[in-house]
Amino acid sequence: MTLGFSGAVAEYYSKFRRGYPPPVFDALQESFGLTHTDVVLDMGCGTGQLALPFASRVRSVVGVDPEPDMLRLARDSAESQSIRNVTWMLGADADLPALGALLGKRSVALTVIGQALHWMRHEELFRTVTPLLRTGGGIAVISNGTPLWLQDTPWSQALRGCLEQWLGTTLTATCGTSSSDRSRYGEALRSAGFDGVREIVVEYRDEMDFDQLFGGVCSAIPADRLPGPDERATFAERIRRALPADERFAEEVRVTMLVGQVPDVDT
Repeated sequence: MTLGFSGAVAEYYSKFRRGYPPPVFDALQESFGLTHTDVVLDMGCGTGQLALPFASRVRSVVGVDPEPDMLRLARDSAESQSIRNVTWMLGADADLPALGALLGKRSVALTVIGQALHWMRHEELFRTVTPLLRTGGGIAVISNGTPLWLQDTPWSQALRGCLEQWLGTTLTATCGTSSSDRSRYGEALRSAGFDGVREIVVEYRDEMDFDQLFGGVCSAIPADRLPGPDERATFAERIRRALPADERFAEEVRVTMLVGQVPDVDT
């Protein structure tokens, strides 16, 4: 089952969706003792924003996503970067038991979910993934900053108003980025038996031009609601007129990694 991130939405996602800075990968590598003998599993991998940078740090990465177009673009990006140690698999969290049978017990050092957990049954996922994780390994639920239209800046507030008017709906979904979301996920990790559940935070300042902002917005709109090619220029112009006249739009990005480790016991 796909989630509406197909076609043009996937293209926007590949080109404009915010990636992750090196300190994020440094922190995860240190926390879980990742080496070039390890395997990383990326659930809801999208077009490879986490999977591809991880590839140079471990033996292999397995990227799983339910959207074929996302995987196609991820594969193209890997090919363009000559990255050969990532395997792309069509699937979702419900397919973890089958994936576990393929990979084997204790075969994975780290499972990452980058701002996709709100699409998944997280309690079941946490329980199901545990047998796959090696001693000292674990899981990282990564929140890659606040959605563009929910930030505390004038341009973000203007963007939100414009989008709500265009889409005819109130935009309240935090996509798993709020403190209440992280608290809920943390409790679920503890209930699933993970130890040392904690947050690791990386903060940085970024700036976007209008094309980057518009592309980021389009990467988050389901394909059945994204304006068609004939309407997209009008959509872009409506957003441009709603925003302040600044040529670049600054944001304070807070990347939050909620991590937990499997108990150091032989089960």
